[in-house]
Amino acid sequence: MSNSINNIHGDKVRDFTLSVLTEDRAGLLNQITIIFTRRKINIDSLNVSTTEVPGVSRFTIVIQSVSKDQVEKVVKQIRKLVDVLGAFVYEDDDVYYQEIALYKVPTDVFLNGNKIETLVRNSGARILVIEKDHIIIEKTGHKSDTHDLYDKLMPHGLLEFVRSGRIAVSKSKRKTEAFIQQLEEAKSNRLSIKDF
Repeated sequence: MSNSINNIHGDKVRDFTLSVLTEDRAGLLNQITIIFTRRKINIDSLNVSTTEVPGVSRFTIVIQSVSKDQVEKVVKQIRKLVDVLGAFVYEDDDVYYQEIALYKVPTDVFLNGNKIETLVRNSGARILVIEKDHIIIEKTGHKSDTHDLYDKLMPHGLLEFVRSGRIAVSKSKRKTEAFIQQLEEAKSNRLSIKDF
């Protein structure tokens, strides 16, 4: 399912997912985000996590309302940072991605019959925690999926809502470990994105 919408000019706005492999160093988040700030590009979501390679982190950054050309310029700038090992840009069809959302609702809404419980089950969500005064519901999916459950829970007294940034893996056969090894062996210390 695509998260494309139309901008004020009627053009389709696409999501771009940037996957940035970096050495695990302090201060790198600021160096990366300032590249977007200078170009007045808003980051829709950002997630930083470890990878299967020790000492290597992955930044997953989602941006909208930009052209493919603008995204590629940003990626080129990110690649110039010393601690960046590789930076890739993907459209939604190029990656598997998910987000996680948590919803806090009053416990008493569950006491008024099975309506909410059925709603949670039919949405593919699950009850994570049951407390005396509230219940935490967890839902994973695309942004549209988690927002749909948000809309359905709002009339029932939703107390809090939080959604994570996107996490994504590419559909390519590229392995992070193989990429890092080839990068170390490359004379230029940089590999072309076309190789992966």
